[in-house]
Amino acid sequence: MMSYTVRRMREEDIPQVVEIEKIAFSRPWTKSIFKAALLLPYAAYYVAVEDTPGEKSGADPHEKVVGMCGVKKIFEEGDISNVAVHPAYRGRGISRKMLDVLMREARADGVQAFTLEVRAGNVIAVNLYESLGFRTEGVRPRFYDDPVEDGLIMWQRP
Repeated sequence: MMSYTVRRMREEDIPQVVEIEKIAFSRPWTKSIFKAALLLPYAAYYVAVEDTPGEKSGADPHEKVVGMCGVKKIFEEGDISNVAVHPAYRGRGISRKMLDVLMREARADGVQAFTLEVRAGNVIAVNLYESLGFRTEGVRPRFYDDPVEDGLIMWQRP
């Protein structure tokens, strides 16, 4: 069984991250958007990488990125985005592990509440977020396209 490490995203991760974005989202971010996001002082982006047997994580410049997520910190609130795992690695708890690290580090930086948006029909993601204490507080009708679908606005508050 493979294990995974969650760490801060680095510029060299962007090509793999963009490939996951293209698979996961109908409007994926580009390399330039991720490069700019990594420079934002109020944002933190994370990747999950496969652990290489016998090597310390982060030592291999060709690590396999299998998932990513990010948070933008606005005062005491964290806006979570880009939560995605490559389809070949889904169902292994990687999203939960990434979100646990993201939320722990954001809390240490003063974030007290988190929000995110998710497709109403993405039952697996909604169930994950609810298990992490998120609750639906609003709906954005027809927010997503390709296919058209409502977006749920979810919050985790203290």
